[in-house]
Amino acid sequence: MTLTLGFSPCPNDTFIFDALLHQKIDTEGLHFKAHIDDVEALNQLAFQNKLDISKLSYHAYAYVVDNYVLLDAGSALGNNCGPLLIARQAISEADIADCRIAIPGRYTTANFLLGLAFPEAQHKEELLFSQIEDAVLNGDFDAGLIIHENRFTYQEKGLVKLMDLGEFWEERTGHPIPLGGIAANRRLPVEIQQKINWVMRRSVAYAQEHPGDTFEFVRQHAQEMNREVMYQHIGLYVNDFTRDLGSVGRQAVRQLFDMAVRRELIPPIQKPIFLGRSQKAFRR
Repeated sequence: MTLTLGFSPCPNDTFIFDALLHQKIDTEGLHFKAHIDDVEALNQLAFQNKLDISKLSYHAYAYVVDNYVLLDAGSALGNNCGPLLIARQAISEADIADCRIAIPGRYTTANFLLGLAFPEAQHKEELLFSQIEDAVLNGDFDAGLIIHENRFTYQEKGLVKLMDLGEFWEERTGHPIPLGGIAANRRLPVEIQQKINWVMRRSVAYAQEHPGDTFEFVRQHAQEMNREVMYQHIGLYVNDFTRDLGSVGRQAVRQLFDMAVRRELIPPIQKPIFLGRSQKAFRR
């Protein structure tokens, strides 16, 4: 059975999907046709119900609950790994509301967090995430919201941090920050959804245990080619929650959605968001 699979070219995604795509693990008869694109483009494909499986922002997932269910494996969720609001020079929090801010996509979790921290900030424009640093440096925007490996490069370019939105979230909730998850289309039989989750978990485990085996695939797609930066990126976004959200990870995701519904930032969620737990033992 061949399934369409969407994920971003970022090192954490290519790292965890390498073994699954290249048959380095038992995929139980499943084959995957990769669609690699920016996370906001993947969000849009999910809105169109185009893919069988996709990485997408947790914020965007709130709008596709009817068509997709979240897997426990493959998430980008953790501590000290949130998006950063950056600028060429220090700006007071009181003045951020009037800033022109470049964001990596309306439906990214990063933009959702920006809205929580600065609900009055309305002068926002969407850019490809990899273009935001230069747009701020060139003076096209007063500030920029950066994600992925840009958090390791902005200081080298002379930019300064205005706020770590991951820290903002963690201080207020006590939960790790949910950034992106893997969702399977509800049109797939439940047993296939479960199989995808088992295979995804094996792929994450293989990558964590054989990181050198993934290097060529990661480097092929990385925006930042510096090996140290690539593995810093992976180390930040791939962790125990990536193998399995567990109760702590699931609670963090629920907190995100509960807060967003209360503030009327997303529609009420009516369907179960997580794939049901399976009794099948984990086999690599």
